[in-house]
Amino acid sequence: MSEILYFLTEYGYIGLFFAAFLAATILPFSSEVVFTGLLYSTQSDVWLCILAATLGNWLGGITCYWLGRLGKTEWISRYLRVPPDKVTHWQNKIQGKAALAAFFSFLPGIGDLIAIAAGYLRANFWLTSTSILIGKFLRFVVWVYITYWYWA
Repeated sequence: MSEILYFLTEYGYIGLFFAAFLAATILPFSSEVVFTGLLYSTQSDVWLCILAATLGNWLGGITCYWLGRLGKTEWISRYLRVPPDKVTHWQNKIQGKAALAAFFSFLPGIGDLIAIAAGYLRANFWLTSTSILIGKFLRFVVWVYITYWYWA
């Protein structure tokens, strides 16, 4: 794993973009290590790092959203043994909130599931996409402040 992180850090902003993309998919990967390494080892521009990480992470979240769109209600009924009327009830209840909940897709562990659920619930793509983008951007801005505060 350390070889991969070194490789991605060596490729600068493009490596950070791919690290952030991988971290936002269902693959277990940490973009923060590459992000922090790029900030400190190469004295890269902070805003370009935030831009590369945000775009990669956002596209990874959108990928999870589209994976969720592939899901079918019948699968929940069949494999989780939830009656179809309950599935429909919860889909209708959560429908309007899923796009805004996608803001929290930056959270470690559950963020991918939130994006997948938004896609599965057929949440409005543009609202969901915007929510994910804002959440991911703020995540990296906060990470910069935490990193600089810690190492200052």
